[in-house]
Amino acid sequence: MHLVEETPYRFRLDPHGAMRVPGVVFASRDLIADAEQSLQQVANVATLPGIVGASYAMPDIHWGYGFPIGGVAATAVDEGGVISPGGVGFDISCGVRLLAADCDRARLAPAFATVMDGLDRAIPRGAGPGGVWRPGPGELDHILEGGARYAVARGYGEERDLVRCEDGGAVDDAEVREVGERARERGLGQVGSLGSANHFLEVQQVSDVYDESAAEAYGITVGQICVMIHCGSRGLGHQICTDHVRVMDRAMARYRITVPDRQLACTPVDSPEGRAYLGAMAAAANYGRANRQLLAYAAREVFRRAAGVHLSLVYDVSHNLAKLETHPVDGRPRRLCVHRKGATRAFPPRHPDLPADLREAGQPVLIPGTMGTASYVLAGVAGGDAFASTCHGAGRRMSRHQAARTVTGRELRARLERAGIAVRPRSWRGLSEETPEAYKDVGAVVAASEGAGLCRTVARLVPLGVVKG
Repeated sequence: MHLVEETPYRFRLDPHGAMRVPGVVFASRDLIADAEQSLQQVANVATLPGIVGASYAMPDIHWGYGFPIGGVAATAVDEGGVISPGGVGFDISCGVRLLAADCDRARLAPAFATVMDGLDRAIPRGAGPGGVWRPGPGELDHILEGGARYAVARGYGEERDLVRCEDGGAVDDAEVREVGERARERGLGQVGSLGSANHFLEVQQVSDVYDESAAEAYGITVGQICVMIHCGSRGLGHQICTDHVRVMDRAMARYRITVPDRQLACTPVDSPEGRAYLGAMAAAANYGRANRQLLAYAAREVFRRAAGVHLSLVYDVSHNLAKLETHPVDGRPRRLCVHRKGATRAFPPRHPDLPADLREAGQPVLIPGTMGTASYVLAGVAGGDAFASTCHGAGRRMSRHQAARTVTGRELRARLERAGIAVRPRSWRGLSEETPEAYKDVGAVVAASEGAGLCRTVARLVPLGVVKG
């Protein structure tokens, strides 16, 4: 795959074959040295009907289902543009929530072990059922419709949690009738749970602040304790993706759509199938928001009881979602369906969708590192590319099977604890699959994102303790 380096951190893949637009990859040469398979997916996405601008890839690009993880593509809704579940992924509305404590490390230190043990008991995790909250009859529909708003209304949070959450805590156009019975069954027993794989809850400390005014707006300072939560919509989101991919795969011929990879199954956004998926996806997104809200509630209770510490929400944002947004294309505003898969929305300062207290700073972007490495808080910037999108994390460079062969879970835990990081795993195998060596250098990913003009760096956070599935 021949890439042309246009500027540092920006490469172009010229249209060829059935590509309707070019591919654009934001990265350094080192970050994409082994990305041939993912780059083919960038080219495949560029063939989607109605795609505008380019098929974009973020610096953390790696192979995914249909779209590469780290892929961004927008289609023109009013011109037959399509929506593809492969452009969202199975873990719909997987995202990151950051909470800031009203204490520093010195104040937390006497209670730190108690806090970690409390989190170990209070945070449900693993591949199966189990959650903070078991909804009663009919309550699952309220969660699918109301997301974090419903959880807060039931007493699992505070009003600021909704102000500082993407979409005010819930996507308004959820259609619960488009969520199948099997998805409901899978989701009912997992409300308020981390899951497994790369999902985690991490206790962190702010080590560096690079943008004082933005950090002040966000509510974070050097030395402060924070809690980062990374999870999504669990089995419910996975089943919704599976169900709607099957429907679209059967429907494509009716719309005379052909794609180079069946994992890119799609239909026009305004088709019955497209609207059904959008409604079900929004319901899964609300489940994901409620999920993180409930985990935040559980973490707050542990910190309150063990250390007398309060956690306030900095921000909550998804990185697996398709959203209807208006962006300028070819000099005029266009109504677009923006797919972000393993990519984070990064609205600039003064964007009308940001809460008033964040509007001058720009949207917070939360970038988790890997166990033992730093995480970052970024901010959206004016003139950002790829429909105001940026990276979402470090990006895998090693399969889970490969990672587990390099180190045992017990060895990894011992290594991390020697580095001063407390580890509370649910599974030794799951821990070894997430060894830091399985991922790209998150600092290099953040540097490439900033170098490409997609965001700016606000703060760096270092891990003190991690709770893993």
